[in-house]
Amino acid sequence: MKKLEGKVALVTGSGRGIGREVAVQLAAYGAKVVVNDLDQEPADDVVAEIKAAGGEAVACVGSVTAVDFADRFIQTAVQNYGAIDIIINNAGYTWDNVIQKMTDEQWYAIIDCHLTAPFRILRAAQPIFSAQAKKDAAEGREVFRKVVNISSTSAGGNAGQSNYSAAKAGILGMTKTLAKEWGRLKVNVNAVAFGFINTRLTQALTGDESKTVNIEGREIKVGVQQSRIDGASATIPLGRPGTAEEAAGSVVMLCLPESNYVSGQTLVCGGGYGNI
Repeated sequence: MKKLEGKVALVTGSGRGIGREVAVQLAAYGAKVVVNDLDQEPADDVVAEIKAAGGEAVACVGSVTAVDFADRFIQTAVQNYGAIDIIINNAGYTWDNVIQKMTDEQWYAIIDCHLTAPFRILRAAQPIFSAQAKKDAAEGREVFRKVVNISSTSAGGNAGQSNYSAAKAGILGMTKTLAKEWGRLKVNVNAVAFGFINTRLTQALTGDESKTVNIEGREIKVGVQQSRIDGASATIPLGRPGTAEEAAGSVVMLCLPESNYVSGQTLVCGGGYGNI
């Protein structure tokens, strides 16, 4: 039997990058997965990939910052699979600037995505977790469920990222708080703080090249100059940025039964580098 056989996992931002890898790896362990992305096509592609490998998945498309998203996301799991066992708050992006040039729009966009959205999702999940815990207790069973919030080594401070650093530090406080609130429900709440991971947002640029992605109608610059990647790699003890597969593996570890007595912790996935 696969270690997550019969479990229901919800993963935000899982149409691409690290989130996609998390969804695919959870499905490989036997979990049924609710896949989320801003856009229909990448979400459907991941669902199809999971099904082609013999797993079960369904898409819930939309922005995690929408006021109705949390309830819709949770209900997608309940209506399709009847339960919630794993929640991964992964969706995110960066929109950087030094503080004197950062607009209110930049500030709130990043705070809303990385901190408010996970808050709303976990708030909406609490009644389900509570009802499931009561049912388990009445049946004399101890069943552990999992929340993994995604943070960053930028939570320790990073020039040009006051919005992102504040949000990623805030999610660590929320993680520790819910670990204490939800221990009685047998819900392990942990965080993974990523260091430099290769994704479309950190792709290498050369010369004067620039790239953007459209996120909720905003053209956001992405990519990092190769010289900066080389400099960052020199500070990483393992000598290189991580891969999306490696980043996802650190998240999935905290969803397995082996982590049942681990809660309120932050795992740094940074190749030996970390400042939190």
